[in-house]
Amino acid sequence: MRLGKSDLPMTTSSLHTDRLLLRPYVMADAPELARLAGAREVAATTLRIPHPYSVADAEAFIAEGQNPADGQVAFAIVLRENSVLLGGIGLRVKEQHRHAELGYWIGMPYWGNGYATEAARAVLRYGFDVMKLHRIYASHFSNNAASGNVLRKIRMKHEGRLQQHILKWGQYLDLELYGMLDADFR
Repeated sequence: MRLGKSDLPMTTSSLHTDRLLLRPYVMADAPELARLAGAREVAATTLRIPHPYSVADAEAFIAEGQNPADGQVAFAIVLRENSVLLGGIGLRVKEQHRHAELGYWIGMPYWGNGYATEAARAVLRYGFDVMKLHRIYASHFSNNAASGNVLRKIRMKHEGRLQQHILKWGQYLDLELYGMLDADFR
C-alpha cells in the first residue's frame, strides 16, 4: 500500500505527561529557544542545531515548524506547572516508509532531571498510536552518553555504530543508531 501526504496525521497537537506539556512552538518562544539552544554545549550534542543560534534562527525554525506537511512534527517541551520552556523534541517523518527519526534536546539548566526520557516516551506513543508509524529510530554521537541512556530507557534497541560518520566542528564523530518497531512498543 502506498501512503499519500494525507495518510499519516501530521497535525501537531499537544501531549501531556506527569510533569510536561509538549506543544507546538509559538513565536513568543523564540528568545528563550535561542538562549537555551544557543548554548555551545547543547549544539555540541546535536546534529541539526547550529552554533551560534540567534533569535532570528529560532524565529525561522518556529515559522518553518508551523507547516507540518513538510514531514516534521516539532514540540516545545515545557513544564506543566509554570510553562517554562525546557527544550524541544520531534519526529522527521518519511511517509513512504512509515518511519520517523526521533530528535530531542534539553537546555543545560534542565539536564539530569529525566525530562528528555519523559518527553521521548510521549512522542513514541504519539508516533505509534496516532501517526500509525511502523518504526521510529534515533541516533546520538558516541561521546553523548546521556542521550544513549535516554534511548535505552525508552526501550529502543542499539542497532549499531557508524564510525566517523559525522563531521562536526572539524572533528569526525561516531554515530550510535537505535530503533524500535511498533510491535516492540506494544
